[in-house]
Amino acid sequence: MKASDLGTSRLVLDPAVAGDLRTRLRQDPQAGVKQAAQQFEGMLLHLMLKSMRDATAAGGLLDSEQSRFFTAIGDQQMAQDLASQAPMGFAAMIEKQLARQATGASAAAAPSPFDAAQKSLPSRYATRLPANGAAAGAQRTIGVTAPREATTGAPSRPREFVDRVWPHAVEVAALTGIPARFLVAQSALESGWGKREIRTADGVPSFNLFGIKAGGRWAGPTVEVPTTEFVNGVAQTTRAKFRAYGSYAEAFRDYARLLSSHSRYAAVIGQQDGVQFARSLQQAGYATDPMYADKLARIIGGTTLRQALSA
Repeated sequence: MKASDLGTSRLVLDPAVAGDLRTRLRQDPQAGVKQAAQQFEGMLLHLMLKSMRDATAAGGLLDSEQSRFFTAIGDQQMAQDLASQAPMGFAAMIEKQLARQATGASAAAAPSPFDAAQKSLPSRYATRLPANGAAAGAQRTIGVTAPREATTGAPSRPREFVDRVWPHAVEVAALTGIPARFLVAQSALESGWGKREIRTADGVPSFNLFGIKAGGRWAGPTVEVPTTEFVNGVAQTTRAKFRAYGSYAEAFRDYARLLSSHSRYAAVIGQQDGVQFARSLQQAGYATDPMYADKLARIIGGTTLRQALSA
């Protein structure tokens, strides 16, 4: 089978790739699994290319945020092409594992590239995602049932917060190409380093570290709390329903799925520059706060995150 038949020669930021893979998995499960495995090998190769770029001294007349952005996109494209034309063997191993997992699965429940790839990660990251087959209208507000991942309360300092979320950030970073420290920084901004994590009136944590609202398509549990929104630059307090998860792993994976399933976040996926990552999120409409990008960029480049990571 040609690489073009699997769609690997297409632009890595093409938002239609995920939908095409779902269709292929329904029509030809074997070819779909092969494509998902090749995409995941491409992600691994991209991380290798990124490490080599980081080890190379930057500078020169053409060095800028824009040039680094397009270089990162080019590296992603090259990694996907290499995975299809000169594979290193990772895809074959992943394909075998995915094929075993897909045995007996319904074609209607075929996974997206993100879903398929995350299942091949080590078992220590194997927290299950919420079921996608909930009936329409099954959305509910979370009660006092204890979540599956217990915590001992809000972290007392940034280092403790980083310790809690770092493994999940690393997992999602491998699947999205976004550096793990960027993901930790955004979760820190949204949750106040875990001290303002969204909770029910009874104090049950929602594990929603990214401030993702429930929305009409969300069929999982929710929690309703006051929130601040900016309308024409003016802060207003309102009440809104937010998604509730059973663990931080679910929260990080749902965040990655949110970015990968909406074309407006195409410039965010794979972003390697902290300032541009923050700007791309704001330009895509992730938050209404006009200072959101500046706040996030300061955390990414700040000493608090650096010291927490180095510790």
